[in-house]
Amino acid sequence: MFEAVYMAATGLYNQQRRLDVIGDNLANTNTVGFKTARLDFQDALYTAGIDPGPAYTPSGNLQKGHGVNTAMISFEFSTGELITTGNTLDLAIEGNAFFQVVDPFGNLRYTKQGNFYTSTTAGGTTLVNADGYFVQNATGGKIIYPEGTTHITVNPDGIIEFWNGDDIIGNEALGVYEFPNQVGLTKTGGSNYGETIASGTARSAGDYRVTSGMLEGSNVDMATEMTRLIRTQRAFSLAARALTTADDMEGIANRMRG
Repeated sequence: MFEAVYMAATGLYNQQRRLDVIGDNLANTNTVGFKTARLDFQDALYTAGIDPGPAYTPSGNLQKGHGVNTAMISFEFSTGELITTGNTLDLAIEGNAFFQVVDPFGNLRYTKQGNFYTSTTAGGTTLVNADGYFVQNATGGKIIYPEGTTHITVNPDGIIEFWNGDDIIGNEALGVYEFPNQVGLTKTGGSNYGETIASGTARSAGDYRVTSGMLEGSNVDMATEMTRLIRTQRAFSLAARALTTADDMEGIANRMRG
C-alpha cells in the first residue's frame, strides 16, 4: 500500500513540474525570440515479481511499475510571428539558424533574439545584444563599426554594410550558426542557448534569411498551452485522489483488529 502512495506522489510532483513549464511559456508570450518548452514523461522503474521472460499468464511475468518520471524538457524551434519595428538593428532570423554572441566569460551563446544595440568604448563602436553580449561575426570576432560610419544596412544573407553618407566603407558577415540536433541545446537565460554534446557542434548555417527592421516574436501558442494546462490540472487532481485513496486504505488497515 505504501508503494501506491509513492506512485501517486510521483504523479503529483511531475505534474507540478509540467505546470511550471506551462507557466513559464505563458509568462514569455511577449518575449522576443522565446521558444516554447514541453515537458515529456516516461514511466518509472519496473520490478518483476516473477521471471519476465515467459509470455504473460496469470501466474507469470508479474511486472509492476513505480509511477512516472520526467523524461526531458524539449524546446519547439518553429519560427514565431515576425514583428515589424522599423529599427535597422532589429534583426529577425528565419530558418534553423541562430545568431552567435559571446558572454563576459568568453562562452559562446546562440540566440534568436535579434534586438541588437551599439556599444561605444575606447575600442570603438561594437554590436551587442540586450544582455550586453558581443555579437560575433562569421570569423568569431566582434563586429566593430569602421570610423566614420553614419548608418548601416543588413542584407538577407546576414552581411552588414557600413555606410558613410552614400558610400560603403566596409562590411561584416554576421555569425549565423545551426546545429545537427537543435533540440539538444541547453537554455542559459536571456533567450540564449548553449551547445551540448546532444546538440552537436555548431556549424555555419546554410538555409536562413535575416530581415532588418523586424523581430521574431515568441512562438508560444496560447490555445495549445491552455489545453495543456487543463490536461495537467486534471491529471494532478487524479493523482491527488489516488494519493488520498491510498492513505485512507492505510488508515483502515491500521485500525483493523485481529
